Amino acid sequence: MQFSSYLHNGAYDELFAPDGLPRDRSEPLFERLQNLTAEELQRHQKAADVALWNMGITFNVYGHEAGVEKVWPFDILPRIVTDSEWVRIERGLQQRIRALNLFIDDIYHDRKICRDGVVPEELIATAKTLRMACAGLEPPQGVWCHVTGTDLVRDRDGEFYVLEDNLRCPSGVSYVLENREVMKRTFPQVFEGLRVTPVEDYPERLLDTLLHTAPRGVDSPTVALLTPGIYNSAYFEHSFLAQQMGIELVEGRDLVVHDGYVHMLTTKGMRRVDVLYRRIDDDFLDSKCFRADSMLGVPGLMDVYRAGRITLANAPGTGVADDKAVYAYVPQIIRYYLGEDAILPNVPTYVCSDPKQCEHVLANIDKLVVKPTNESGGYGILMGPQASSEECARYADVLRANPRNYIAQPMLTLSTVPTIVEDRLEPRHVDLRPFVLYGKDIYVLPGGLTRVALRKGSMIVNSSQGGGSKDTWVLADPNRPRQPAQTQSQSQASSSPALAGI
Repeated sequence: MQFSSYLHNGAYDELFAPDGLPRDRSEPLFERLQNLTAEELQRHQKAADVALWNMGITFNVYGHEAGVEKVWPFDILPRIVTDSEWVRIERGLQQRIRALNLFIDDIYHDRKICRDGVVPEELIATAKTLRMACAGLEPPQGVWCHVTGTDLVRDRDGEFYVLEDNLRCPSGVSYVLENREVMKRTFPQVFEGLRVTPVEDYPERLLDTLLHTAPRGVDSPTVALLTPGIYNSAYFEHSFLAQQMGIELVEGRDLVVHDGYVHMLTTKGMRRVDVLYRRIDDDFLDSKCFRADSMLGVPGLMDVYRAGRITLANAPGTGVADDKAVYAYVPQIIRYYLGEDAILPNVPTYVCSDPKQCEHVLANIDKLVVKPTNESGGYGILMGPQASSEECARYADVLRANPRNYIAQPMLTLSTVPTIVEDRLEPRHVDLRPFVLYGKDIYVLPGGLTRVALRKGSMIVNSSQGGGSKDTWVLADPNRPRQPAQTQSQSQASSSPALAGI
């Protein structure tokens, strides 16, 4: 495969240095690709597409004119992260999740961080994801955010920045596992001689996390995965993870509260559930506590949770920590609870609920990316440098009407990775979503989900907006010992009866 026609677009390219030579970490991959013709590479890509189709690896796009279900878009050229880069990412995410877990607990108890003036009380009080029904709750083992998907981007300077945190029902990890499986099936020779860190044990680690955080005193916890059903955009992932963990996949109608516990309705009668990995938003969990019109959840579930008789993962109320306005304060949150500087920096962020910052955003709206604080999927974003003056003016009016609902950031130039486009390779922008598990300790899945903007020039990587994905390789250094994960307090871990069930 010839790279002579590969054109850089001014971004940091993950494969090539500015001089056009392959980066050190990419040299073995580059040499393998050099020995392939364009036709051979296309055959591998087509084989991967067929494998995805046959394996039923899909996602749903609401309102898409071509139908609801689509085969997962996947590009077979991997994205490489070095071991030294990964060690820093891993430590930074462990630090971040540890601090955010403490922050969530504080918000639903004493709110010391607000009283001490670190995070504005008004910002928390007006957060759409604040759930006052969670005030005073004590989740089993003290864990609120069992599963987190944190989005990272690499800018022109080559450094990784945290773009946002996802602490409610983060999705995408099934595609990390299936991307790797498809690569092994259809392009195995590209792995030869490379120490690519495995990812296949994630379901086992997720199950261990859920078992560890079961209510105290339960010797053999029963775990189930709660899905909204087949029409949810991430239903493939729900069924995949339940199957991989060997647990039941249930909908709200399969569960009932009886005698103070949650039970599954089975052909052999009722069976108690101790841990519920819920993939349903807070509002739909319990019609007696949240939305009265919800048909997706379990009436009375929150009463069982308050009584400490079931674990909900993630805990209700965690969304207060992934509000994009709260995100702007995470470096201060880390410093407040841990006494440390953030290892991974945030993207500079203007919080529009602050009048002075809002004034700056309005005066420079054509130079900034403006985002709603609680939307997902790439919706509702204004890309100021790419928008018309009329679009900027309309968005400014919306912002003025509800400044609390918006933040703004400089427009980053996301890094690029060579991507197959018909019979050639072209640079496409990517981000990275590592997945973090918080149970007995804090585990970060090596690599995570690389999402790629398949449309030329686009910075929107979300699958709902035309994005796809790549396999992410963390190349292990055999001479570098891994640091142990940050753990919960020794007293908490050693006294947990849930350890007996692992």
